[in-house]
Amino acid sequence: MPEKHLSTQFDSELNSLSSRVMELGGLAESQIRQAVYALAQFNGDAARKVVETEVRVNAMEVEIDRELASVIGRRQPTARDLRLLMAISKTTANLERVGDEAEKIARMVISIIDKSGSVRALPSTELRVAADLASDQLRKALDAFARLDVSAAVAILRGDDLLDEEFDGFVRKLITYMMEDPRTISPSLDLLFVAKAIERIGDHAKNIAEFIIYVVKGADVRHLPLESIQAAIE
Repeated sequence: MPEKHLSTQFDSELNSLSSRVMELGGLAESQIRQAVYALAQFNGDAARKVVETEVRVNAMEVEIDRELASVIGRRQPTARDLRLLMAISKTTANLERVGDEAEKIARMVISIIDKSGSVRALPSTELRVAADLASDQLRKALDAFARLDVSAAVAILRGDDLLDEEFDGFVRKLITYMMEDPRTISPSLDLLFVAKAIERIGDHAKNIAEFIIYVVKGADVRHLPLESIQAAIE
């Protein structure tokens, strides 16, 4: 992390925490990839692996929170150091929720397989673009967090609009699909929950980008339009 502290031990603790966040992020990314594969192939075994991995994600969140509490209690950080630790805490929480969304996707895949005898007739391939966008947003957010890169964070915020457009487009297509064949309504509703989970993954990546701006600039840009965010960081 930039700006070396007077305490070398404190530096080491911050680096350790950041590494743990990256490790958790990698696990969350892996969950997304596995969940998307399960969706694309309607593979129940792959979906169940995602569900099983969620236990590890939850455990890592608890471990990181415990380390954070210990560092804050012993070091009593101020200013940017405190903002960084707060951002690590919030990023960890968002990554755990990414894992939750991946698990939802996996559970919906299992539900679709159980409900439908012709799963390949469902428009699941339409979700691949949105899923790839969400996964890419998360990867970029983690990379930007590792480097505390404000410019990359702003680019992630811009990219969130594209993911929202993909979600809205899929919902319109899914409604048309259900109207044309009412027998597909139940599994199609499961796909709708999948689409919403994918959109939420993008939202969590956006949240991480906002934390980066908070650490570096000291500005809370949550809920602000992009134009106001740009003005706040200049």
